[in-house]
Amino acid sequence: MRLKLPAKFFLAFLITSITIVVLMGVIIKLYADRSFFEYVHKMEVLQLDDLTIVLTEEYRKNSGWEQLKNDRRRWQHLLRPRVFVTDKEAPSPSPGYLPPLPPEAGNRERDDRGPAPVTTGDRPPDENRVSKGPRPPFAIEHRLTLFDAGKQFVAGASFSPDDHTLREITVDGVTVGWLGMRNEKRLSRPRDVAFIKGQIMALYTIGAIALLLAAGMAFLLSRHLLAPVRQLIEGARALTARDFDARIKVETGDELGQLANDFNKMAAQLGLYEQMRRQWLSDISHELRTPLSVLRGEIEAMQDGIRPIDSTAITSLHSEALRLGKLVDNLHDLSMADSGSLPMNRLPVQPGAVLREVLQKYLGRLAQRHITVIDELGEHPLTIMADEERLSRLFCNLLENTVRYTESPGVLKVRQEQANELLILSFEDSGPGVPEGSLDRLFDRLYRVDPSRSRDLGGDGLGLAICKQIVQDHDGEIKASRAQLGGLLIEIALPVGDVRGRTANL
Repeated sequence: MRLKLPAKFFLAFLITSITIVVLMGVIIKLYADRSFFEYVHKMEVLQLDDLTIVLTEEYRKNSGWEQLKNDRRRWQHLLRPRVFVTDKEAPSPSPGYLPPLPPEAGNRERDDRGPAPVTTGDRPPDENRVSKGPRPPFAIEHRLTLFDAGKQFVAGASFSPDDHTLREITVDGVTVGWLGMRNEKRLSRPRDVAFIKGQIMALYTIGAIALLLAAGMAFLLSRHLLAPVRQLIEGARALTARDFDARIKVETGDELGQLANDFNKMAAQLGLYEQMRRQWLSDISHELRTPLSVLRGEIEAMQDGIRPIDSTAITSLHSEALRLGKLVDNLHDLSMADSGSLPMNRLPVQPGAVLREVLQKYLGRLAQRHITVIDELGEHPLTIMADEERLSRLFCNLLENTVRYTESPGVLKVRQEQANELLILSFEDSGPGVPEGSLDRLFDRLYRVDPSRSRDLGGDGLGLAICKQIVQDHDGEIKASRAQLGGLLIEIALPVGDVRGRTANL
């Protein structure tokens, strides 16, 4: 059986709550048992203190323990908490008189109500009787034993002082005996047991109520915490259905809220990629359609005899075929770079020297366009780890862009400088400039500031996109901005790195 996430959250909260309540119940029960047991024991010990006074007087009276040792009834009489007499009818007992004990008094254990009252003579108790002497709150007579100064048995229930709480009996500063109370490991009197059971039942009741409240809170919390998750599920399904306008309402600032915010960013980015994909397909089909239409038109004109098949026609067909082939090659290079399949042969290279070499090849075309070149590359070019062939293509694309779009007469300034660990190469021309809104899109694939003019000049909208890809493959950055000369400024930043260390490892 597969549980859904809300059920898992609910069970997790519920099991945690049950565990906490059970542990608290066990700890409180153990603590309550122990604390109440200690309380009862302390109250019993207080009775020993009162009884030692009685036994001290008994020792003084008889000058020893011999009478108690030989007279069990006297010991039991001393342990009785109260003696009942009448105010009017009961005669005063003679000295040394002990009232008769019930037959079972020597054997039965006292219950929690204390020892039975003793009446004078055989008269039944009536309402005129009064009690003399305090009554202790607990009956402990059956656990008491009197020992002499050497802890030898005198009277009581046990013959050994082991496992007893002892109270010293002193006469004139001399220890004459010990009063011992046998320790119990658990509560034995019904009243004590009933009290602690009542407390435990109250604890169980509170625990059950707490569990019910915890279950309700767990249910509400699971629904509240998983509400963003349900929205994420619905949003993911919408993205699967290619609905890139799906958004999630962000209501919290926690991790789930951050996840929802990231989801919205991802959906927006996917929508942008979808738009770019559609534009990409449209642009590619348009770019391929133009040379193919020219080729088809010229071939059909030759077939119809409208245009003669001569060297001029063949040259025109060859030019369109080259243009189409270049477009396909550029698309192939971009796809290879996107997939990471384009090989990189990094070696120590001086980009300034490579740029100067490529610039020599373009001097003739630049001169034909009356474009003056200002060389500020310096005499000590910097060395980096790079692919020389791909750098040559990067510089060729940028210079080709200058030859095609810089107005005549014009100026091209190339400069090289180092900033921290970066090598900065800049290309600055005299115009025409690029609109501000087009600067960020110059490196997009198949993007043209003026589509009709670019196509007439032979551009396919992929040159700067390839430049960006080459720079990124070298862990660098390329950006475009307005130039002080009035045209376009393109800056390339390439990391210098530890060239000597890398060269040593080659």
